[in-house]
Amino acid sequence: MRTPERALPRHRQVYLALERGIRDGRWKPGDRLPSEAQLTEEFDTSRITVGRAVRDLQVAGLVDRQAGSGTFVRPPLAAAAHSFGLLIPDLGETEIFEPICRGMMASPLARPHALLWGSAAEAGADAGLEKEEAAWALCLRLIERRVSGVFFAPLEFTPARDQVNARILRALDEAGIPVVLLDRPAAPFPVRRRHDLVGLDDRHAGWVVAEHLRALGARRIGFVAVPGAAATVLTREGGWRAALRAAGAEPEAALAARLDPDDEGAVAAWLEAARPDAAVCANDRTAARLMRSVQRLGRAVPRDLRLCGIDDADLAALLPVPLTSLRQPTAGIGAAALAAMLERVAGADFPPREIRLQGTLVVRRSCGAVA
Repeated sequence: MRTPERALPRHRQVYLALERGIRDGRWKPGDRLPSEAQLTEEFDTSRITVGRAVRDLQVAGLVDRQAGSGTFVRPPLAAAAHSFGLLIPDLGETEIFEPICRGMMASPLARPHALLWGSAAEAGADAGLEKEEAAWALCLRLIERRVSGVFFAPLEFTPARDQVNARILRALDEAGIPVVLLDRPAAPFPVRRRHDLVGLDDRHAGWVVAEHLRALGARRIGFVAVPGAAATVLTREGGWRAALRAAGAEPEAALAARLDPDDEGAVAAWLEAARPDAAVCANDRTAARLMRSVQRLGRAVPRDLRLCGIDDADLAALLPVPLTSLRQPTAGIGAAALAAMLERVAGADFPPREIRLQGTLVVRRSCGAVA
């Protein structure tokens, strides 16, 4: 069921009215649109709202904005379709990226454009390349294809990830190809970021999950992640720490664990040393593996240990004890990433942006809130 136009945000209503005017011939190719001041008066709204609507028209390929001259309607053929490359080493391995890509394709802005799917595993499968080498090979393939832009999810968990990520970005920059990072930065803090980034608000995610467990009565809430994870994990841990401090409890060092959740010995040692009654896991995969080890050690979830994850992957609802998890707004991340890319392709020269979307907590049995 389509949302009534009057229920849409005001900038979207202005956009649709201008789009209809262009398509119905009120303004023909080459015509200059009324000034923002005139449109502000015509639509009885703010100049900021009109400016956003006109910018969206530019992103959609319907108009050109010329500094000092105004905004002009593009000829129909001038809105040439773009091909964008997906450089996602974990595509097919990490569940959030495929729905993010589907969110890009579902966006109204995607209509004339194409996404070139590929993964590092596919690029290196025949030659037996390691993931780092395969990611580089895929980068070169996209440059050879002369794509209009690249959506890049930086490598994690590999020994030379920082060097390879930097090499890939340097090659794309030298080729003049805009890049939008997905989910995570390409270099550890405090290296300065040079590209737009779109993903989950990880600090907020860590906060929400920890605060949920605290509200249920948990008082020794741990944070569990695997070694070598991406910067997003550190940010989620930061949200966990902030939630505990806001409740008047300084996080103990023992409660923050970097371990292999399949290693029952390591899990047993952490349970003994930290004595947690709940745990925020960096992602659902870590939570699922930790749940299995905890159960093999003779403890019950959630009776002995309340568990929560982040991502709300498909497996979350299918575990022996369905997992409470913070759901990533993957469709929104994909749409926002595409909008950011189209603005860069259109020549936007504002500083690099970090666009973070907040997720939604999905409550299931593992946290103890559901009988």
